[in-house]
Amino acid sequence: MTIETKELVISEELRKKVDMICKFACVKYELVNGSIINIKNTNIAYVKPHILKINNNNYLLFDECDEIFINGYQKKIKFKDLEEYLKSSLL
Repeated sequence: MTIETKELVISEELRKKVDMICKFACVKYELVNGSIINIKNTNIAYVKPHILKINNNNYLLFDECDEIFINGYQKKIKFKDLEEYLKSSLL
């Protein structure tokens, strides 16, 4: 069994949106590229999302997706509500 990993590059548009939102929310952040993990000779693949790290929280981002997952896939918010969420979580 051979596992193949390919790094996904964050689109410039998504990077700019995240940067602008984090500046308006006055938070420091780290943005980590996602990846695609394939098991060769099968049809099994896993897409690891981009990860936005802020204050010990991981926000999972996918390109061209309107939702952000918070610390896993259980809780999600709309991308447009991220700034307000970050500001309220800092209080």
